[in-house]
Amino acid sequence: MKTLQIFLISLGGLFFGQNIQSIQLFNPQTNDETPIINFNQQLVLSFDDLTNASEIYRYTIKHYDRNWNDDQLFFTEIANGSLNGLLDKFQYSFNTLQSYTHYTLNFPNDKIQPKISGNFELIVYKDSVEKPLFKRRFCVVEDGVNIALNVSRVADVRNPNVNQRVEVKVVSKGGDLSANVSSTTLNVMQNNNPNVTVNNLKPSVALGNQLLFQQMNLAFPGNNEFYYFDSKNMNRAADMVQATEVKDGVNHTYLHSVWAFPLNYQYQPDVNGAWYYRRNDMGIERNAEREGDYSWVYFSLDSEPVDKEIYILGGFNDFKPSKENQMYYDEAAKKYVAKIYLKQGFYNYILATKGQDGNLNFGEINGNFWQTENLYQAFLYYKPFGRNYDGLLGYGEFRTPVR
Repeated sequence: MKTLQIFLISLGGLFFGQNIQSIQLFNPQTNDETPIINFNQQLVLSFDDLTNASEIYRYTIKHYDRNWNDDQLFFTEIANGSLNGLLDKFQYSFNTLQSYTHYTLNFPNDKIQPKISGNFELIVYKDSVEKPLFKRRFCVVEDGVNIALNVSRVADVRNPNVNQRVEVKVVSKGGDLSANVSSTTLNVMQNNNPNVTVNNLKPSVALGNQLLFQQMNLAFPGNNEFYYFDSKNMNRAADMVQATEVKDGVNHTYLHSVWAFPLNYQYQPDVNGAWYYRRNDMGIERNAEREGDYSWVYFSLDSEPVDKEIYILGGFNDFKPSKENQMYYDEAAKKYVAKIYLKQGFYNYILATKGQDGNLNFGEINGNFWQTENLYQAFLYYKPFGRNYDGLLGYGEFRTPVR
């Protein structure tokens, strides 16, 4: 453990440079980090500024086409209200070692209201929108159809135990869908992970008010249940936490090592890559928004060296690989290790590899199994004649186990 600590402390200067932390954008009615709403709902944005200042930040929105390409629409074409709004609702941290300012925003609001459906980004900045502090994707759906999903095991002789096939049925809530079938496509995403999608599928069958998507290529590696840890109580080790300590006025949380390349699927409940900030002291639940503390979290993976980069990914870092979440091999400990500065709570994460081609593989370390419980999300886009943007006609989910 001592060798591991010395190695990771040497990495600390590389990672602790970002002042904006713990970004969340979600629909509170689903409370699962899925930022998808209809025109009658609101999203909640929250984040922490570790400078503990009282900055006034600004935000705006931008629209994209069905494949998240810039569609060059002006703000007046996509929204009502002001070009930007102020993020001026904040509170200071309380009873924490790490001081911070916690910001929240309910959106849409009286300042900015999207007036069309589709894919959007919420952009937060200080001085110039060209220099954003961060961006987060969200979708506004018209709710014009019902979308049902079914997931089954792929009958593949070569790999019979690793893939899941998705079938989608779309039923109109009013009107004939076949009239716009030429402009209609379906995107399917796994576990809110934009790296794992099947896009631009045309209906395999169009029957009046119904569309069916039954293509054999609408299939995904099953992956495995997410790794997890729970740091809601900083004073004791539990739920994949091996040890905790306070050193030089900073919390440190050491996780149990996880294993690579499992041979068999083992069921383990997870939240499909989501995460929740929580603080619980001796059975007393605190307000994690301003009382949740921060800690260096030490990750480790029992493995021999591999010729690929390994990253710790999840919804908490938007499934984006970076130096801050990359693992490094410790020869003395014979492990891959990393440390990430995180707000306390419950986290799902997955270990992804990146090869020379730059592609991410989410099942190489965790394993791929057809039995895995995954969240599948279906987005039905259309662009009828005379419209200059891709609208989101409907959205549907599949969350139940594959059996």
